[in-house]
Amino acid sequence: MASITIFNKFHRLTLATGLALGVTSAAQAHFQMIIPSDDMVKQDEPRSIDLDVRFWHPLEGHGMDMMAPAQFGVVVEGEKHDLAGTLRPVKIKDHNGDERGGFKTTYGLKKPGDHIFYIEPKPYWEPAEEAFIVHYTKVVVNGFGLEEGWDEEVGLKTEIVPLTRPYGLWAGNVFQGVVKVNGQPVPFSEVEVEFFDSEHKITPPADPMITQVVKADANGVFTYVMPWEGWWGFGALNEDDKKIEHEGKEYPVEIGAVLWVKTHGRK
Repeated sequence: MASITIFNKFHRLTLATGLALGVTSAAQAHFQMIIPSDDMVKQDEPRSIDLDVRFWHPLEGHGMDMMAPAQFGVVVEGEKHDLAGTLRPVKIKDHNGDERGGFKTTYGLKKPGDHIFYIEPKPYWEPAEEAFIVHYTKVVVNGFGLEEGWDEEVGLKTEIVPLTRPYGLWAGNVFQGVVKVNGQPVPFSEVEVEFFDSEHKITPPADPMITQVVKADANGVFTYVMPWEGWWGFGALNEDDKKIEHEGKEYPVEIGAVLWVKTHGRK
């Protein structure tokens, strides 16, 4: 584990340098996203769900163009199913009205149990940070009430393994997960938390309110209470032990373990 370093120190150092030069703070909170139209598909509901795949600043609503991913699929009953060929490119408007490239797909649930959708995007070059970004991202959809499989590991280079069932949650519930890189917990990893403001309703009173930050313990376990209903993204950032060459120079790679969780309010 000696080769793994928490990426946030580099991340924030470049941000601070950028701010000194007049660059806005909107460059800081990238999140790869997989947002399904439903997190719990019941027996009497339609069995198809839509999935929204984008690279975004979830609370601020700023978008980045996304390339076709290196892999995209679902794990059901411990088996991986490749869904990359089902993705269709779309243009998504961000809060500024700019159109950004993302993807959508539709998936029909055929079996009861938990469905873990995952994505490995191709490296994204971020000039403001002088680094590449690869966010290995997951979301869990429950099928027909059989609550089995939600805590399985997909086997991604880095991932958040939930310790709290990641669906059927009320606003105000506590969520816990363990950050792993190469299958091993990462002690004291910093985890960024951000709300997906899909309806453009929230105006943060200060920049630190945009992205919440918690720190994992010595076992790589982090804890967060989600205060209101909606989709919450958890992103644990570390630096890969490999670099990527770009224009004759090698640059670091931010590898993010991202997990999306939905909370529900009382009717």
